[in-house]
Amino acid sequence: MRTLAIGGFLASLVLFAAVEWAARREGSRIPTLSDVCAYVMRYEVGSVPVGRIGLFGFWWWLGWHFLAR
Repeated sequence: MRTLAIGGFLASLVLFAAVEWAARREGSRIPTLSDVCAYVMRYEVGSVPVGRIGLFGFWWWLGWHFLAR
């Protein structure tokens, strides 16, 4: 089961790298990770920065699952 989980994370990492590489090619219409993050960070409901809160929550979740022991 552990090997399957590690394989899934490695496959996700390879897929992410391939999409980012494709996004950085000349004339590509795929947004880069920085473009997506900038779009999410601009999202607000009223004066509440929902995008920033969501992005912070995602990074918190990621750190909790990979760095906490």
